[in-house]
Amino acid sequence: MLMTVYNCSPPHHKHGMDPNGTAFPVQLYIYDLSRGMARQLSPIMLGKQLDGIWHTSIVVYGEEFFFGGVGISSCPPGGTMLGPPDTVVELGNTEVTEEIFMDYLSSLGETTYRGERYRLFEHNCNTFTNEVAQFLTGKKIPSYITDLPSEVLSTPFGQVLRPILDSIHIAPPGGNVINSHNNHS
Repeated sequence: MLMTVYNCSPPHHKHGMDPNGTAFPVQLYIYDLSRGMARQLSPIMLGKQLDGIWHTSIVVYGEEFFFGGVGISSCPPGGTMLGPPDTVVELGNTEVTEEIFMDYLSSLGETTYRGERYRLFEHNCNTFTNEVAQFLTGKKIPSYITDLPSEVLSTPFGQVLRPILDSIHIAPPGGNVINSHNNHS
């Protein structure tokens, strides 16, 4: 399986790298799905301050890639209904070619990141961007994003809401679903 091969190669390994040594910038787009409401309401509802409800995506090779209830999708940067991101984090550069990356995404889309595997708390857009960021750059996304689900679930209100929240699948419209039958070239 492709994923096993990639996970065995350290990020600096030259297998699958651009022979010309071309480096491609990798960015993390961060969106607050609550549009500022989490900041205002979280102290009242959860008893703790949350700065946002984060949706993230990876931007590389001139495309924005994200995971949601329909699986892995892509669109032009900022092309979902969420509009421009609230924050852009520069994750560094990658020498992984676009072709290798698309094969990697296809593999993820057929296994770990199929649409029906989406879970708002345990397996979401941020889980996806964290894994992809490490594949491309060896760096993780900021921990305040990946720690958010456990922060919410540690509150009594989060526990009460969990059954409802677990049934929610977030996939901002405006992207193309990536799977084995829809490879970019």
